[in-house]
Amino acid sequence: MKRKIAVVPGDGIGPEVIQAGMRVLERITEEETLDLEFVHFGWNADSYLATGISIPPGAMDDIRQNYAAVYLGAFGDPRVPDMKHAADILLGMRFQLDLYVNFRPVKLLSDELCPLKGKTQTDIDLVIFRENTEGAYVGMGGFFKKGTAEEIAIQEDVSTRKGVERIIRYAFEFARQHGRKSVCMSDKNNVMRYGGDLWLRTFELVAAEYTEIEHFHMFVDALTMQMVRAPESFDVIVTNNMFGDIVTDLGAALQGGLGVAASGNIHPGRVSLFEPIHGSAPKYTGKDVANPIGAILTAAMMLDFLGLPQPAKRIEAAVLRAVKERQTTRDIGGPLGTKAAGEAILRFL
Repeated sequence: MKRKIAVVPGDGIGPEVIQAGMRVLERITEEETLDLEFVHFGWNADSYLATGISIPPGAMDDIRQNYAAVYLGAFGDPRVPDMKHAADILLGMRFQLDLYVNFRPVKLLSDELCPLKGKTQTDIDLVIFRENTEGAYVGMGGFFKKGTAEEIAIQEDVSTRKGVERIIRYAFEFARQHGRKSVCMSDKNNVMRYGGDLWLRTFELVAAEYTEIEHFHMFVDALTMQMVRAPESFDVIVTNNMFGDIVTDLGAALQGGLGVAASGNIHPGRVSLFEPIHGSAPKYTGKDVANPIGAILTAAMMLDFLGLPQPAKRIEAAVLRAVKERQTTRDIGGPLGTKAAGEAILRFL
């Protein structure tokens, strides 16, 4: 029986990069005789504006029960100023499917793409794990006297022992399984005293079970500085939802830009979601300039998650070859458009 993959291209440049990713997935599925079936979902701003519905009733239960993974493009459209459909779909899936691990590999694809002087591929090879279902993203808070001179806005950051422990443990397990030597936990507990205290205490308790792995703590401002000064200092980083959102973008810059960065939103053993980390970039929609590498490497990550490491490695090797031979989009030094860059990677398969 084939495993079903939900394909949700989304808004803006999402459909363009997902189309490139799907070309690769379909080719490798045929050549490797993989047991995968791709089902396309038309959830996007156009659909929302036409119907007022972000996700049809029952669709989330369908994905939870019948799908192995979700392959997603990007969401965001200026015609929906409050981005309600984007929050309903992306955050909705993260929360309702309990995708508590945001997995972000930061690996430099070519020395020439690094913005840091003197740093090479051997220096930039780390993994960031961002807690994905708590923190400031739970939406707790509110306004008092909104619109007046005395207005008060309260935004709450929520951490639970369960949520903190499971993401920290996932980071240590990853380090153990992949031969990583250290785990750094980053927060700002000198200011965020309560949640920060919970994070630090839990980090030390979990670290005691992994004595072969070095562990250390850094404030997030010091972490960002050190990621720029000495990225080779890090193997695995684990942090909360808000700080993770920020440092993963810094990580993307170190590896060549948002256009080459892949990510997974994971719950081990359950349906999980995979997406390039860039946004929908409405101003570039339809211009054939978006970099498809992030979406294609995301496809490789999804295959690896599904227990198909060899096809995943084939895709990664094809991407590296395309970068080496400058068969890429202009943002990373190539002469090609989105479609042609995707076709180049197909040839290198």
